Amino acid sequence: MDGATRAAPEIDVLLVEDDPGDVLLTKRALGDERVFRDLDVAADGEEALAHLRREGRHAGCSRPHLILLDLDLPRLGGHETLAEIKADPSLRTIPVVVLTSSDAPEDVRRAYDLQAAAFVKKPVDLDDFTRLVHSIRDFWLQSVRYYEP
Repeated sequence: MDGATRAAPEIDVLLVEDDPGDVLLTKRALGDERVFRDLDVAADGEEALAHLRREGRHAGCSRPHLILLDLDLPRLGGHETLAEIKADPSLRTIPVVVLTSSDAPEDVRRAYDLQAAAFVKKPVDLDDFTRLVHSIRDFWLQSVRYYEP
């Protein structure tokens, strides 16, 4: 089946990012072709966990198929958020791609120790950032099967 006749995958993505500029760029790069059923944003780790656990105002949120997680977050940092996700039996099967400006070896090691699916450094250049987000989108849409509990 070619790309013209294939139905768009229906997956939900949770972007955990506190920088409004990065949120806008990521949403624009991911959503420019409306390939996701839902793209939600959490501004910090605590909000991300509330979303994932469907607590409070997040009670009606869908379970994401993919999480894009920044490391430098207020209130609850990215590594701590990742640890909480992977420690929760009801959440640990959700793939988490760390999408961050850090390339510190300790951040990379710790993210993989905490079972991140991938660690990706955000490029500074806008065009490079857009290409990177498109490659993440294309891989997760075209190549990956998701677990539906």
